[in-house]
Amino acid sequence: MEFEAFLLSLGTSAFIFLVLMFLFTWLSRRPGNVSIYYPNRILKGMDPWEGSSLTRNPFTWIREAFTSSEQDVVKLSGVDTAVYFVFLSTVLRIFALSSLLILPILLPLAATDNSIKNTRNEADTTSKGTISQLDNLSMANITRKSSRLWGFLGAVYWISLVTYFMLWKAYKHVSTLRAQALMSADVIPEQFAILVRDIPSPPNGQTQKEFIDSFFRDIYPETFYLSLVITENSKVNKIWKGLEGYKKKLARAEAIFAATSTRPTNKTGLLGLVGEKLDSIEYYTDLINESMAKLETEQKKVLAEKQQTAAIVFFTDRVTAALAAQSLHSQMVDTWTVTEAPEPRQIIWENLKIKFFTRLIRQYLIYFIVAVTILFYMIPIAFVSAITTLDNLQKAIPFIKPVAKITFIRTVLESYLPQIALIIFLAMLPKFLMFLSKSEGIPSRSHAVRASSGKYFYFSVLNVFIGVTLAGSLFDNLKALQQKPNSIVTVLATSLPKNATFFLTYVALKFFVGYGLELSRIKPLIIFHLKKKYLCKTEAEVKEAWYPGDLSYATRVPSDMLILTITFCYSVIAPLILVFGVIYFGLGWLILRNQALKVYVPSYESYGRMWPHIHTRILAALLLFQVVMFGYLGVKLFVWATFLVPLIVTSLIFGFVCRRKFYSGFQHTALEVACRKLKQSPDLEEIFKSFIPHSLSTHKPEDHLFKGAMSRYQDYAAISAA
Repeated sequence: MEFEAFLLSLGTSAFIFLVLMFLFTWLSRRPGNVSIYYPNRILKGMDPWEGSSLTRNPFTWIREAFTSSEQDVVKLSGVDTAVYFVFLSTVLRIFALSSLLILPILLPLAATDNSIKNTRNEADTTSKGTISQLDNLSMANITRKSSRLWGFLGAVYWISLVTYFMLWKAYKHVSTLRAQALMSADVIPEQFAILVRDIPSPPNGQTQKEFIDSFFRDIYPETFYLSLVITENSKVNKIWKGLEGYKKKLARAEAIFAATSTRPTNKTGLLGLVGEKLDSIEYYTDLINESMAKLETEQKKVLAEKQQTAAIVFFTDRVTAALAAQSLHSQMVDTWTVTEAPEPRQIIWENLKIKFFTRLIRQYLIYFIVAVTILFYMIPIAFVSAITTLDNLQKAIPFIKPVAKITFIRTVLESYLPQIALIIFLAMLPKFLMFLSKSEGIPSRSHAVRASSGKYFYFSVLNVFIGVTLAGSLFDNLKALQQKPNSIVTVLATSLPKNATFFLTYVALKFFVGYGLELSRIKPLIIFHLKKKYLCKTEAEVKEAWYPGDLSYATRVPSDMLILTITFCYSVIAPLILVFGVIYFGLGWLILRNQALKVYVPSYESYGRMWPHIHTRILAALLLFQVVMFGYLGVKLFVWATFLVPLIVTSLIFGFVCRRKFYSGFQHTALEVACRKLKQSPDLEEIFKSFIPHSLSTHKPEDHLFKGAMSRYQDYAAISAA
């Protein structure tokens, strides 16, 4: 990539971001768009503009984001979101503090050496066509065996020490944040329950429920309340979903009739295109009545005949529940397995019946599948990374040579083609990884998100970072690895400088274009207005069209981790990337703060249980950085590179100490946390009902929120229409 192409890429991305930001300030002030830019506030019963006029300052959202407190985030978006911002701010501080010392020291050291000028054809210079102006500010311009390398060695120590300090501080803060949330005087249903799996077969003469009740009543005679036996619900769920679908269609038909005074009709055949034409209102009313009868029959059958070997057990106080979740209830590891109960809304019911050893086998099988996926996915990514450089593309597709000679087109292709190809490849993966994670037998959505996030992170590092790095000079690296198979660290370290500009552009594209699209919400806005105008006939359909969902941690956190890994690994080799890292996480904190306070609605609450996994992956990225720097200093023939070995050991010890000190508080609820008094005595019957699946009960505690939200939405829509 030439210097002009890099500047064009950076300038174009910045311009797109500014356009999208001003588009956001204009669109978000229009009453007709309120449900796209302020859905969280609408659902919370708040005024989207908090009393300010529609002509408010276009940068008010920035002030609101900066002045909002952590408790504001917890109140509007939950503890998990607050913990995510701890992650963003911690990484931002790491890179900002690192930059204060590294940039003024390493940039002059690199700029005043002349290794590239004197040894342009040596292996550690960047590949042909990259921007020499930036090479002169990188470690590639340092002469081998130079005493200047001491400065780069010291920079590795500085970044590592800053990271240790910030991670320790963040872990303590998140632990306190989690404890404060769990100490809440409000009733949290899952704090009064435990999840029991791998229940043995009941003795003769006892039902499954009687067996479970007697087992726990004997152990906890004073505090045991009830048990909810898990049932096989696949058929009843299907009937219930069909019933809900018919209700929506009936509501739609009635809305059409009310608006047009003409009774709608539909055909009963394939996709409503063939078959007998019937009155829609009568047709769906009949189907609802039939489905309700089927549902009632199937519910009785499920409760009587389809009980499984798992249950939710309830207690009268949360101390007993916390104690039970941490206790060994059987001498055999594969019976009476007890854990804390997840939130009712995030339980994966079909996984609860899976036996202990089956879960274990599934887990290792999934690990194998993920490893194979990483291995084989690396092949197309490496191929695309190698082929999408313009020179290689011209070799593969000769007829584009005349087009590529046009200066503007060549510059645009060099600026964006490899990065866009990489982003497209990554977009294909998350749903597959989530499917694999759920297939392990994981009991809750938040746990599945953590598992999927971990897979996606390691996939990103191994395939995107390492794969692209090695693929940048694919054939040379293959020859080197054939000659010395154990030289992977050296080959990786040597390849890093050759891809510095690719990753600089990739990070810039992510924070300028990615966060610009995030803030402007152009795609959801267009989809909502199209659906509202042409498809939505009922209030429920309108609500479904604008409902925003959550922050999608399963993909968002691994994407951030990839940028973190790239910035770590290039922070000393090409120090300018620290500026890009600071902008990425700073801009991310600002924009996502706005989105968390106004847009996204959390779909579950795990009280920060994602943090230990985030902490571990930050340390993994730091370790990779230290190993890569050890290899690259070795390539530079710097004999004192061995001084990095104690630092690598220190990182491992630091991770071990953090896990021993903090992790137990995230794995279980501490009794000192659970023993705090509540404002009022818990309604145990309501707690019990909150865990009953919707297909077995009509109890839906969220309905009143949606009804209120819809009435407020109608008020804003009326303002828009006026």
